[in-house]
Amino acid sequence: MGQLGRSLSVRASEHPSHELILSDITGDCLHLDITSRDEIRSLVVSEGIQAIVNCAAYTNVEGAEDNAALCNMLNADAVAILAGIMKETGGLMVQISSDYVFGNDSHNVPIGEDSPLSPLGVYGSSKAQAEQILKSSGAKYVILRTAWLYSEYGKNFVRTMLRLTSEKPSLQVVFDQVGTPTYAGDLADAIFRVLDSPVPGLFNFSDEGVCSWYDFTKAIAEYSGNTACDVRPCHSSEFPSKVVRPAYSVLDKSLFKSTYGISLPHWTESLKKCLKNLEYGHSETEIIL
Repeated sequence: MGQLGRSLSVRASEHPSHELILSDITGDCLHLDITSRDEIRSLVVSEGIQAIVNCAAYTNVEGAEDNAALCNMLNADAVAILAGIMKETGGLMVQISSDYVFGNDSHNVPIGEDSPLSPLGVYGSSKAQAEQILKSSGAKYVILRTAWLYSEYGKNFVRTMLRLTSEKPSLQVVFDQVGTPTYAGDLADAIFRVLDSPVPGLFNFSDEGVCSWYDFTKAIAEYSGNTACDVRPCHSSEFPSKVVRPAYSVLDKSLFKSTYGISLPHWTESLKKCLKNLEYGHSETEIIL
């Protein structure tokens, strides 16, 4: 199970009005193939499922360039299957999208929901396609676009930088890509807020604030006490990649905040919370909320 799915499972106890059925193709939870219409429909009907939160995705942006068919199947074709079943049963589809639906166009102010899509690479194109599929499906939906997701779980930027800054005397990190780190726990809370009182539509969601990957790494090192590592800024061009990543992917969250009546934490506050959980090795039932 991915980091968002695990974060949702942790926070489920805080939202007893919602009964979650967690699924994956691996692990100890329910095994479910999201590319199988028959499997999905059978479960939805037998369990009376009223909402699907689609946390599944092919997220290896470089790997997607060599595995386009698989990426498109998981990120777009599966969404068509899920949306079709929700339309048929009258349920709600909650889809997680990505800042990678932008990127080919230059931005220097926070990007709004109505900004033209300009996806980068196979991954970005698959997520943009999923948005269009869901919007035209006729199903009741909420799309949450997010960016720079991290958590206590699995492989993500925070866990990688924690290891590298503790092991290496120096480290170069790009400073010419700017966005907003988003704690998966905050996104999980937002999803439960949507499930409580769904307002259909497309919304941007991330934590507050702006930083580069370099700034993000400096904060991770400082808050974790790994200050012996000399973290240095560098250009993206110094790390050749199959994928050109968005140079500016700060999302405007005004619509989500006004629609759902909430305020969002600054990314530094949530990062400290995540690092505290990692430091003390909290289990899923003990995690700091």
